[in-house]
Amino acid sequence: MPFEPKQKVDLDPPKDDIIGLDFLAKCDGKNPEYPTYVAIKGTVFDVSGNKAYSPDGSYHVFTGKDASRALAQSSLKPEDCRPEWDDLSDEHKKVLDDWYIFFSKRYNIKGKVAGASNL
Repeated sequence: MPFEPKQKVDLDPPKDDIIGLDFLAKCDGKNPEYPTYVAIKGTVFDVSGNKAYSPDGSYHVFTGKDASRALAQSSLKPEDCRPEWDDLSDEHKKVLDDWYIFFSKRYNIKGKVAGASNL
């Protein structure tokens, strides 16, 4: 099965809480009293504890927002970290779907982005 983690990950049942953009923005790894979240296609994943998403980590650019477009384009540019992806090529949409599967096998789903239309 593709995208399976090397070590088994025990995940909590997915939550469907509505997470506002203001709260999501605080979950960028810089605030110790908040978890670290990355949203993909409107789904919020808890990446707390993964150093790659910490403020000095290579994937920090994705935290505290819906980074769907950047993930689809394999981009680390802050301006690409936005939720709009429906205008991308089928190839990029497939990459985004692959990232979604990858995250869903490794990180707990904490809810949905409030008002998300990019599901």
